[in-house]
Amino acid sequence: MPGRSRSALLVLVTALVLALAGCGAHGSSSVPQASVEVTGDAGQEPALRYDKPLTITEPGVRMVWPGTGTALAEGGPVMLNLYAQDGRDGSVLQTTFVDAPAWHTMSVASLGDHLHAALQGQRVGARLLYLEQQGEVPLVLVIDILPTRASGDAVQPASGLPTVTLGADGAPTVTVPPGIDPPSDLVVQPLVRGTGPQVETGEVVTVRFTGVLWSDGSVFDTTWDNPDGPEAVQSVMVGIGQVVDGLDQGLVEQTVGSQVMIVVPPSLGYGGTSDPRADQTLVYVVDILDAHFQVNDEAATEGAP
Repeated sequence: MPGRSRSALLVLVTALVLALAGCGAHGSSSVPQASVEVTGDAGQEPALRYDKPLTITEPGVRMVWPGTGTALAEGGPVMLNLYAQDGRDGSVLQTTFVDAPAWHTMSVASLGDHLHAALQGQRVGARLLYLEQQGEVPLVLVIDILPTRASGDAVQPASGLPTVTLGADGAPTVTVPPGIDPPSDLVVQPLVRGTGPQVETGEVVTVRFTGVLWSDGSVFDTTWDNPDGPEAVQSVMVGIGQVVDGLDQGLVEQTVGSQVMIVVPPSLGYGGTSDPRADQTLVYVVDILDAHFQVNDEAATEGAP
């Protein structure tokens, strides 16, 4: 599954994390003493309202809404959507909604002192407001904590399909049933049904996945073998040919948080190409972690009203 280029995103994320790590000696466990209203739905870029220029008399973090998912574990993975404004004029300093969420490890080394402290004790699904005076810049930062694996109700797959077993970290092992011919049509089989919104054509979808060949069960691609780096996830815009047709079709209308098995026949995979998998039926097991419409670069850099 080809991914989108993440170099520009990583530059922005790294700059913000380093800024947070280099802040002064103030802690970030207190409630920020400034009036900032945060609106907007989960999965969408937040809207902020406050008097400008903003005066931050005490830095800290405030919960916009709590998370109901898995609690963050020290040393474990954490995926974030980050949206930051300059409180002097409301101009956007950074937004991962331009591209895709940022993947980190729950550690000071990965997140910096203050962002790490702000995330302590939080659960997946939470939205936080973080305020900090950085020199002349009053930083207004909204943090969305996203899932790093599928979560929801298990679904019994149809007979004759590969079986999937999960490791302690959620990594799937796919076993193809011996002696059974692959289906000739696309098969989309939910394994875990998440409770998030449905994926729509044109959204940027962030996933973890493993792909195996039906013919021998061998893994040809996976994101699960690099859990500590940004390649632990891949983000693609669905419905525009960034992935094989079977994935483009199979991901649409699935819910965020789901794990889905997608069996792709050659005609919807690499058939008709010079790829070594041209005559192969492909089996993907995909954890859908996030989906959102990409924010226009121009809109992201304009000042807030």
